[in-house]
Amino acid sequence: MSAPGGAATPAPLAGLALAVTSLALALGTFMQVLDGSIANVSLPTIAGNLGVSTDNGTWVITSFACANGVTVPLTGWLMARFGVVRTFTVSVIAFTITSFLCGIAWSLPSLILFRLLQGAVSGPMIPGSQALLLGIFPPHKRGTALSIWSMTTLVAPVMGPVLGGYISDNYHWGWIFLINVPVGLAAGFVTWRSLKNRETPTMRLPIDTVGLILLAFWVFCLQTMLDLGKDRDWFHSGLIVVLTLCAVIGFIAWVIWELTDGQPAVDLTLFAQRNFGLGVLALCLGYALLFANNLLLPLWLQEQMGYTATWAGLVAAPSGAVAVLLTPFVGRLKIDARWLASTAFAAFALSFFLRSRYTPDASFWTLAFPLALQGVAMSMFFVPLITISFDGIAGPKVPSASGISNFARITAGSFAASLITTYWDRREALHQSRLVEGSTSFSPIYRETVGRLESIGMSPLQAAGAVMRQAVNQAYLLSSLELFWFCGWAAVFMLPVVWICRRPTPSGHVVAAD
Repeated sequence: MSAPGGAATPAPLAGLALAVTSLALALGTFMQVLDGSIANVSLPTIAGNLGVSTDNGTWVITSFACANGVTVPLTGWLMARFGVVRTFTVSVIAFTITSFLCGIAWSLPSLILFRLLQGAVSGPMIPGSQALLLGIFPPHKRGTALSIWSMTTLVAPVMGPVLGGYISDNYHWGWIFLINVPVGLAAGFVTWRSLKNRETPTMRLPIDTVGLILLAFWVFCLQTMLDLGKDRDWFHSGLIVVLTLCAVIGFIAWVIWELTDGQPAVDLTLFAQRNFGLGVLALCLGYALLFANNLLLPLWLQEQMGYTATWAGLVAAPSGAVAVLLTPFVGRLKIDARWLASTAFAAFALSFFLRSRYTPDASFWTLAFPLALQGVAMSMFFVPLITISFDGIAGPKVPSASGISNFARITAGSFAASLITTYWDRREALHQSRLVEGSTSFSPIYRETVGRLESIGMSPLQAAGAVMRQAVNQAYLLSSLELFWFCGWAAVFMLPVVWICRRPTPSGHVVAAD
């Protein structure tokens, strides 16, 4: 990392200064990753408190991910134009301010707006923290720097569901965002105080304004269509049709612009390289499956299985815990990255297939075991696929390739979250209609069931309601099992894609994996 004005490269930090600055940078990464998962288990609580359905509440998740994905390609330009230290510090402070606004949101529209802003300003936090960590450590200890960075990105998904669940059950849900305020202020203050004299050189660079506007336009049109479609009867609604047309036209215009512009925000020509195109495809689908299921499971546990937010978070915790334990060992394996990626997809598939065998009386450990297996998959997923994707990418194009892969991964997760909640409700409606076909006064089984419930003190209306509630529970269970089964096969179908890629050669490139 060079000093402004072409001065000599500052010496690495040491001692207490190195420890404190490293902690501040790690906390910046931790906050951003934490906020990607902490709201998952809190969603029913947030929706209930704001007086909206859980379907509408999913906007809290997707708006953050969507805005974050759109702004990721802008990160490289911001760092070159204003410097890495300044960009990271401003991003952390802005993230802290928007976290405070999310915590005091008074309605769903206000919360969605603040989450959009929070996602938009958080784009530089992960790549910025990684770049600065590498700059303050001596070259022979950069492995330690990457270990610190990697551990924070893995620990945050462990703490997110547990912390979000505990806060939702014991305090106001706004505290899942307000806890960022003291952490963010401390991280921003320490970073600026320690590194302001180590700013990177800045330069005036052209920015692809049209490309970025088109990108934001089609992504938000598509995301809005996916989120509103289930409530507006899809293409029977004029608004959904218009949003779909805007998304399609915007996407085509964006592709044409990016392929013909001299300084594109997103260099789509990189997809002409086999490993990059297929590697990003596998990365996006794997992350989409992971993100969607991390949203679906807590919803099902809380809404249909009677779990509190805390216990739903504890069910999800083994996933991140196992990943944290295994990642250091996996990182030392010197084998073909395709074998590691294949093992990850196989573990994902087995985890989803095990979930497709859940029963209404499944114990906590039965529910949690597939999540531990998912942790095995996570420990071998990101780095091998990024290694495959970046194989053969020229050094000057690595930042652009990193921005594209992160944008595609984050937006894929956002789209998947909307799709899985939509199909969860639609398949539930189908199964419910099949289950209640025989629930009439002419059915001997129905009459016997209602009679038994009335014999223990229920009124006829209460008995009918109890039967209906069980039918709804079973319908959501069947819908969940179908989606788990589908996700398992989707992971299996990615195995051939991994092996179509060339075997990657060892590379010195360091890019953000999360």
